[in-house]
Amino acid sequence: MALLTFKGGVHPDDGKSLAKDKAIVSVKPEGALVYPVSQHIGAPASPVVAVGDRVLKGQKIAEAGGFVSAPVYASVSGTVKAIEPRFNPTGSKVNSIVIENDGEYEEVTYPEVKPLDEMTKEEILNVIAEAGIVGMGGAGFPTRVKLSPKEPDKIDYIIANCAECEPYITADYRRMMENAEELVGGMRAVLKLFDNAKGIFGVEDNKPDCIQKLKELTKDEPRMEVLSLKTKYPQGGERQLIYAATGRAINSAMLPADAGCVVDNVETLITINRAITEGKPSMERVVTVSGSAVNEPGNFLVPFGISQEELVEAAGGFKTEPEKIISGGPMMGFSMFTLDVPVTKTSSSILGFTKDEVAAHEPTACINCGRCVEACPSRLIPSRLSDFAEHHDEESFTKHEGLECMECGSCSYVCPAKRPLKQAIGSMRKIALANRKKK
Repeated sequence: MALLTFKGGVHPDDGKSLAKDKAIVSVKPEGALVYPVSQHIGAPASPVVAVGDRVLKGQKIAEAGGFVSAPVYASVSGTVKAIEPRFNPTGSKVNSIVIENDGEYEEVTYPEVKPLDEMTKEEILNVIAEAGIVGMGGAGFPTRVKLSPKEPDKIDYIIANCAECEPYITADYRRMMENAEELVGGMRAVLKLFDNAKGIFGVEDNKPDCIQKLKELTKDEPRMEVLSLKTKYPQGGERQLIYAATGRAINSAMLPADAGCVVDNVETLITINRAITEGKPSMERVVTVSGSAVNEPGNFLVPFGISQEELVEAAGGFKTEPEKIISGGPMMGFSMFTLDVPVTKTSSSILGFTKDEVAAHEPTACINCGRCVEACPSRLIPSRLSDFAEHHDEESFTKHEGLECMECGSCSYVCPAKRPLKQAIGSMRKIALANRKKK
């Protein structure tokens, strides 16, 4: 039987061997912690603490600023030192709550929880909303909103995104190896919201140990199935994952729910399970620290708000000063100019490289080879879209489906002329989307 996959895509060196076999290590922060009130798509959270207040671990410090929003919780005990703009990993300054860690980790008393079988759908959704859970794969969409489609009876599939197709990142792999029971528990909770849905764990076939473990744990779960996906980037992209697992296609104007699907990341489902079974809010996550410049690559369980500089130190620091530091994966992540930024709900990895291979190449003229067209998972013509973008031709860009680009970077990766196709297309997409909103 052919492996489940999609058309297009690329096969970059995955670099996962650096951290793949490193068990998750807990890291306790030493300095002050910074909590941006915008760690999600939607309205920023509103601070409910003031400078000088003492807070406990697990205490709400910012409440949701609307339906599409999520609260923020303290991950340590200490004193609110400031509420001021601070840099986040993407390089933007956002309003943040700064807490001076007292090192005591005094914790709130969490609310009593009901057994899942006794919880109503509304109670499950309220727990997820109150816990401040968002998509932790990178998008940061509030999970309560995602799990509240207009027609829940038309949802056929809940897909756990276990692909982890980005090179170097191994946080989800370690979670599946060490916390698979909690992952299945999170799926069980979500399935209770959708009477007609089936749970699918989509795992790339370069993780046979995870596939075996999940199959063993779900053998008595008639509503769950583990699917082996072809190892290819961007197999973990939402559209590609849905197509590979179900054969259903969606475009940029559709939500997964329009195709009868809901997609959740591994870390998100584990966090849902902890909120349901322990009453704990979203306060921590596993982050991979890896790359050629890192002394001891590994996977670390860290509280939100910890400085990424502290996290790199937990990995033994850098061998040499890196030429490039990336937040997230090398294909879709962001270059960082400083490590003096906090780990947030969507921080999956910190990568440090001794050489900036992209900057070392000077782009040349397009040779019309068509490789970008073959690689594009959205079936676009990236070279042409890039030309439109460089000439600020928004009308032609939109006419040729530029908004369908998912900015995966496959085109830039295969381009022999080393043209920054993704960057040009991405910039024009932002302009086109902003202008569409104005209209």
